[in-house]
Amino acid sequence: MSTPQPSPMPPLVIRMHPEDNVAIVANDGGLPAGTVLPDGPAQGLVLREAVPQGHKVALRNLAPGQAVLRYKVPVGYARQAIAAGSWVHERLLDMPAARELQGLPMATEPAPAWSPLEGYSFEGYVNADGSVGTRNLLAITTTVQCVAGVLKIAVERIERELLPQYPHVDGVVGLEHSYGCGVAIDAPGAEIPIRTLRHISLNPNFGGEVMVVSLGCEKLQPSRLLPPGSFPIHDARSPEQGPDNVCLQDAAHVGFMSMVDDIVQRAKPHLARLNARRRQTVPASALVVGVQCGGSDAFSGVTANPAVGFMADLVVRAGGTVMFSENTEVRDAVEQLTSRAATPEVAQDIVRELGWYDQYLERGRVDRSANTTPGNKAGGLSNIAEKAMGSIIKSGSAAIASVLPPGEKLRPDQKGLVFAATPASDFICGTLQLAAGMNVHVFTTGRGTPYGLQACPVVKVATRSELARRWHDLMDFNAGQIADGQMTIEQAGWALFHMLLDTASGRPTWAERWRLHNALVLFNPAPIT
Repeated sequence: MSTPQPSPMPPLVIRMHPEDNVAIVANDGGLPAGTVLPDGPAQGLVLREAVPQGHKVALRNLAPGQAVLRYKVPVGYARQAIAAGSWVHERLLDMPAARELQGLPMATEPAPAWSPLEGYSFEGYVNADGSVGTRNLLAITTTVQCVAGVLKIAVERIERELLPQYPHVDGVVGLEHSYGCGVAIDAPGAEIPIRTLRHISLNPNFGGEVMVVSLGCEKLQPSRLLPPGSFPIHDARSPEQGPDNVCLQDAAHVGFMSMVDDIVQRAKPHLARLNARRRQTVPASALVVGVQCGGSDAFSGVTANPAVGFMADLVVRAGGTVMFSENTEVRDAVEQLTSRAATPEVAQDIVRELGWYDQYLERGRVDRSANTTPGNKAGGLSNIAEKAMGSIIKSGSAAIASVLPPGEKLRPDQKGLVFAATPASDFICGTLQLAAGMNVHVFTTGRGTPYGLQACPVVKVATRSELARRWHDLMDFNAGQIADGQMTIEQAGWALFHMLLDTASGRPTWAERWRLHNALVLFNPAPIT
């Protein structure tokens, strides 16, 4: 039986602000040359050429050097005269210069006058430190990439031989990474990957069980990764003994299988303690939500990110925590960030982190323009200035309560909207948000991605209905319904909020059903020796 196809949509373009001089084409497959726009911001305008879906069409004649406005913000300057009805793409635009980090509005915007959102809850795992997990996982931390192969075999055996005996444990996660040896471990910046690994080991979804596999000769020794006092102890060991560590170079290991056997046997008491846990009702204030976008297109800032922003406001109103990140994808919206800061001190923290990242890019002789991908441009985003305007919307409208440097962990008192400063790379951002304490992830995409995290459920939000139909068993929510006129941003935001609570209570996402996950990718700005 064939899948019913949606009825053809009349020609439709979307303008984000009344003062914009461009709009994007909303129709699947774009619009052909000669199309007459029937209504909206450019009634009667005739397209001079074919314009792909998501791409910009000039609503009026643009002179050379004139600002091209989208979101009422210059997203470029015309390199030549552009006639009304023309396709406005990146080859016709010069990118705006980055805003200086001086003279910014600092904590000038009043916080929204919201009433608290009460009565919402989910079923989670309460940890001894008061944090709440949305999954009940055994994580096995590693100190160095060398042990990854051995751990992979051990995890497969644990899943096959042990997990059936512990039905209340959701899974076992080997925290594999590429760090630990051949690194300048005391260089400036080297503390970032170390604290990232330390804090991921303490993610709420791991229930406070800390188990480590090391090689023995690596620079990142277990005692440095997890110093005494930095992790919980649930067995008879004293804090001075350090974490429950299997060292492969230990003389007691004779042959490969003895290493694997040791890991499997050491896992049993950790699994037993995790298996004794049960979900219990907790308030929505226990949510720690990371929001991110990847494979973005021009619809990201029209449908998915505004819906996620509305959802983020609901989480904040409910007393929860929302982290937004991606330094280069908010850099062009820095005025919006500093003005929304809760205090001048928070605004200064934002400037500090973005300034540090500017310097980091300069050391590599690149700038923020290196961010935009071929897929972003194919989806209608001409440059990083345009991309940033759509990206920042997913942070909602709450005051920014605090700023988190990369690899740091949220304190219990850090609630509300948090700017977690991270690179924009999907995998690095996700890794750093896990280290911060994220217990559920929301990820928007316009081009499509099978992205997933083994340590945390990922709710994937499609920006377009065409993507949601094609990738029906990879996308969890279709925000394209907003552009189709089937749902408002507010309705989509509420639907996502309820989906978030269901996911936190154990409902599997598509990535979890297919067991899709990406490797941890550490941010290491220090040299490799």
